[in-house]
Amino acid sequence: MHVVEKITDLVSLLEEISTKKKVGLVPTMGALHQAHLSLIKASQQKCDITIATIFVNPKQFNKQADLDNYPKNIAKDIAMLESVHCDVLFCPTVIEMYPNKNDKDFNFGQIETLMEGEHRPGHFNGVAIVIERFFEIIKPDYAFFGEKDFQQLAIVKELVQQLNLPVQIIGCPTVREASGLAMSSRNERLTEDEKLAAANIYKALKFVSENKNNYSINELKASFIEEVNNNPHLKTEYFEIVDSKTLAPIVKWEDSKTPMAF
Repeated sequence: MHVVEKITDLVSLLEEISTKKKVGLVPTMGALHQAHLSLIKASQQKCDITIATIFVNPKQFNKQADLDNYPKNIAKDIAMLESVHCDVLFCPTVIEMYPNKNDKDFNFGQIETLMEGEHRPGHFNGVAIVIERFFEIIKPDYAFFGEKDFQQLAIVKELVQQLNLPVQIIGCPTVREASGLAMSSRNERLTEDEKLAAANIYKALKFVSENKNNYSINELKASFIEEVNNNPHLKTEYFEIVDSKTLAPIVKWEDSKTPMAF
């Protein structure tokens, strides 16, 4: 696996190895786990060359403490990528990625202001800035994102559409631990008791999914919030049932052909 830190080195490498080959991109912030590796494998099935990135993007953090405490283990990450035969790892510094001030302001409408966007102002704009930058540098044919961050996936798809970029965005299924907890780099910051508690979120989500024909949306929202908040380790920040295409909240099941719980 080629490990590259400089943009000029990456561009030279791609000019050498990617001629007439399909390139797949898997953007990450490191602290890799099996869900990340599933994205690498998905890319390998469609592409000739797979490039992973590890870059903790400061522009998508609205709390400095969250940025400072984000888990990092580059040696372990490299070993994991090598174990699945990833072709290239690009791990730039902040200065390398943003040599000039980059405060571009995107407008994604309601998909960036609802739910996660409401609680993390500026987050999705920061995501869009870094993803556009990666697309500009790497020029991938495909880019792979986990459906765990479904709102982020919607933002990336909208970014590609707005800028008319020649890259196909592939959403890949959420990978879960045996308990049902969605795999996440931030899980490293949880104690074992907290991980067990967090698995109850999936249990509550499954109940919503399996009972949409039996209860109203308001009843299921109330059930979810009660189930989660009854655990002393958990507190609901938000819970919505939305249309999966527009991400607009719905109040009746017939308001959407493709409802989804957040």
